[in-house]
This record gives sequence, C-alpha cells and structure tokens, in this order.
Amino acid sequence: MFKAILLDLDDTLLSCSMDIFFPAYIGYLTRYVAHMIPPEVFVPELTRATREMDANDGTGTTNEAVFSASFYPAVGYEPDELVPLFERFYAEEFPKLRALTQRRPEARFLVEWAFERGYQVAIATNPFFPSFPVEQRLEWAGVPVTDFDYALVTSYETMHATKAHPAYYREILARLGRQPHECLMVGDHWDWDVVPPVSLGISAYWIASDGDAPPDDSVPLAGHGTLADFWEWVGQLDP
Repeated sequence: MFKAILLDLDDTLLSCSMDIFFPAYIGYLTRYVAHMIPPEVFVPELTRATREMDANDGTGTTNEAVFSASFYPAVGYEPDELVPLFERFYAEEFPKLRALTQRRPEARFLVEWAFERGYQVAIATNPFFPSFPVEQRLEWAGVPVTDFDYALVTSYETMHATKAHPAYYREILARLGRQPHECLMVGDHWDWDVVPPVSLGISAYWIASDGDAPPDDSVPLAGHGTLADFWEWVGQLDP
C-alpha cells in the first residue's frame, strides 16, 4: 500500500516544456546580469556549473554548494556579490516566464485528493533551481506551498544529487522516512522519473502523451498515460 506520492513538477503538474522554457530562462538571466558578467563568460560558466551539479551523485555536498564552487570563482565574484542579484532576478524577471507555461486542471484535483487521503506528498522536481523559483512554478501550477503542506519540495539548497542518480530518491526516502515499496513516483522524464526510482524498488507512473509507448519494456511500470489518465487511475487506489 502506498504511503507517499512523489510528484514531478515540469511537464507533469505544470505544462512546461524545458526545451522552450530553459533557453528563455537563460536568455532572461543572461541579460539581467550582463552589466556584471558579459554573456560570453556567463553562459559557458553557467552551463559548466550546471553540468557539474548534474553530476552530483549524493556522495558530497549539496547541489548548491557544487554549483557555487564551480561558478563563482570562474566569473570572478564572491557569492554574496551575486546572490542578491539572482534573488532580484527571481522576484522581478522570472515571473515573466509564466507565459510559457500552462496549468493542468487535474493537478490541483490530484494534490487535494492525495492530502485528503492522508498520503505524504513530495514535490520531486529536479533540484537545479533554488526553492523560490520552484515555489513560483508550483503557484503557476495551481498547487502552491501556501495551500498545501508538502512533506518535501526538493531544491538545490537541500538535495545532494540530481534525478539522474538513484541517490536523489534515496535521499527523498530518508527524508520521508519511507521504504521504496511505500512510494509512488509520478513524472514525465523516463531517465529521471522512471528508471532511477524503479531501480530502488519505487513504483513509477510515467506521464506520457497519448499513444506514446514506454521506451524500455523491461522497466516495470505502475502505469502510463497523461495526467488526466493518472487522475483516473489513482481513483482506484484505496489507501
């Protein structure tokens, strides 16, 4: 019997194609900091530091610490010189990216249903971002932290691995105090939301477009389909 539901955010609870969103985000951020860091320095160093963060496998420091150790020395600033600038960016410019996203009406019904039935609910988004922009996107999805007392919302400040590594899910299990068989992961990215959790014994529901077949039949799934399909599927669960 499931005790906890882990929910991906982008292109699961919120329609947000990273192929469109992420380049737009980089463009906004690059322009915002250009008076301090020229684009020809900022973009490559941001990309390099993000890749190093993605390689974080749970054996060392937080994702934020990995990013900081790589990025700030490379651009010639101390964190306390740039962090306030990034915070202003997330308050002033990041909200403009909301236009590139779209709410999925099933998202709020699903989260409300999970809380009403006593599940622990964790937002298991890939922890590349600080908590503030993660919380903004939850608000865009109609499931804000002000309305729901999530057991965990992953972000780069607290997590010690990214979704590419099973260690990310081990850390979630430890934080929730749950065994793998007690958890269900729901997400759209096969290599992040399905393969790593299943390797640990966590059940996974793959959010996919109509007609999409699982890339690997050897990976067992609890089910697959759209978020609307999942909403129908969870109605059969009896906690």
